[in-house]
Amino acid sequence: MSRSYEVKLRLLDDESPFHLHFSIDRITAEEIMEKRNTTSDFILLGLFKHTGPHLFLFMVVLTMAMASFMGNALMLLLIYWDPRLHTPMYFLVSQLSLMDVMLVATIVPKMAADYLTGKKSISPAGCGLQIFFYLTVGGGECFLLAAMSSDRYVAVCHLLRYPVLMSWQLCLRMTSGSWFLGAADGLMQAAATLSLPFCSTREINHFFCEAPMLVRLACADTSVFENVMYICCVLMLLVPFSLILTSYSFILFAVLQMYSREARKKAFATCSSHLAVVGLFYGASIFIYMRPKSYRSASHDKVVSAFYAIFTPVLNPLIYSLRNSEVKGALKRWLGKYEN
Repeated sequence: MSRSYEVKLRLLDDESPFHLHFSIDRITAEEIMEKRNTTSDFILLGLFKHTGPHLFLFMVVLTMAMASFMGNALMLLLIYWDPRLHTPMYFLVSQLSLMDVMLVATIVPKMAADYLTGKKSISPAGCGLQIFFYLTVGGGECFLLAAMSSDRYVAVCHLLRYPVLMSWQLCLRMTSGSWFLGAADGLMQAAATLSLPFCSTREINHFFCEAPMLVRLACADTSVFENVMYICCVLMLLVPFSLILTSYSFILFAVLQMYSREARKKAFATCSSHLAVVGLFYGASIFIYMRPKSYRSASHDKVVSAFYAIFTPVLNPLIYSLRNSEVKGALKRWLGKYEN
């Protein structure tokens, strides 16, 4: 509490005093912190501390993020440049690479700047934009992975009818729907989260703005919002994940009917790598957004979010693209063109 000191000044004579009152306030350190916390900006506590081991981990994460950005950007350039890759399958892959590039660009630059400069504040508008783009890309990727699994199902189980079943028109509809549903979820959650009244403490125990972390800072009853957010997560996570499992179940059944042992081995290797990426992506998302509130931990959420937002985009170019002979051929032709 502040301490007030009263000073009386006596004017004129002693019989008719006129008192002039004023006070001098001494503001304590606690009050300074409280007044600072009443500002509209949020404070991101970050993922790393300024210690030797954490500096090493920061460099590892930054290197992985740069590799993810460059790998996915390279995939976009190759698919755009090489006419042989202008097919529905590679168009879906290019959209996945675009989403991963946007995911890294939304989170990593701010995280790195906060750690290097020590300025960890973020405005409500910036926080809302992070939530919007993060959920737009993450939600869109959920549906896009389901579309890619459907594409693989048609390619394996209905190869002769692939040009008819997987037309460019259907491919564009699936891609547009993925972006639209992701953007709708991002806009809804960003607007609803920032409309909540927040307490004086605006410290977010995270390295970027995420809706579940901001809900914990609210000073109002958020049960209705959390229930709505849970329903959205069920629709955007479990429904596409069920479609992916169904598609790969049919693919597995078709692979088992193949007579060639080498063809079965190649198909199993491809499907297992695809399912590994899908499992990592959906597993991390379900852990963050669908876990019971009593089991939530800020430290666990930060690690899983880093794994989901940085590590998984590194794997996507390796699993979906760079292991493919057509993509390798396009890369060799592209490099040979510039050498000549």
